[in-house]
Amino acid sequence: MATFASFWRHGSNAVLALGIVALLVLFATRALAFTPASLLAVALGALVFFVSEYTTHRFMLHAPPQNHPFVLKLQHRLHYDHHIDPARLDLLFLPLWFAVPVAALTFGIYFAVTRSWSVSATLLLGSLLGLLWYEWVHFVAHIPFVPKTPFGRWIKKYHLWHHFKNERMWFGVTNPSMDFVGRTYARVEEVERSGSTRVLFPK
Repeated sequence: MATFASFWRHGSNAVLALGIVALLVLFATRALAFTPASLLAVALGALVFFVSEYTTHRFMLHAPPQNHPFVLKLQHRLHYDHHIDPARLDLLFLPLWFAVPVAALTFGIYFAVTRSWSVSATLLLGSLLGLLWYEWVHFVAHIPFVPKTPFGRWIKKYHLWHHFKNERMWFGVTNPSMDFVGRTYARVEEVERSGSTRVLFPK
């Protein structure tokens, strides 16, 4: 049975937490500037993540299988195999070799836009906090644990609808907001059960 310790034993989650701590240390020691207005940048960075949570899940992770063997292998590791066996923890979290380059690319984009180390780091902090929250919510959705809050229990069911009712709906993991925008939200009783929730693109 999965335990909460399993969450922190996974390499990418531990490194993600260390990255957040490192940024907080840089702000605390004033190596990077952090002002009251920086809280807005943290919130904006988190918002960027929550939008990308949906767009990445829907348009990249659920993209049709590619012919190139290496790309197809990536598709299976990053998401296809998670649908085949949703309970496997080693397939549940982002692999370290994917998470670190994406974080670096995100910081690079923030810096290209802001031209400020401090603002870019603050935006990145918000995105990393969003990613850590995503990994936690996703983890809880797939282990035999009943969340304490009504929203926690609902969002767990929400994600499991995506896995066991219809994989073309309910792409949001932490919240349903972008599903409303992308028109992939519906009442569960109004959606037909798909025959391809496990094997996303059956031959």
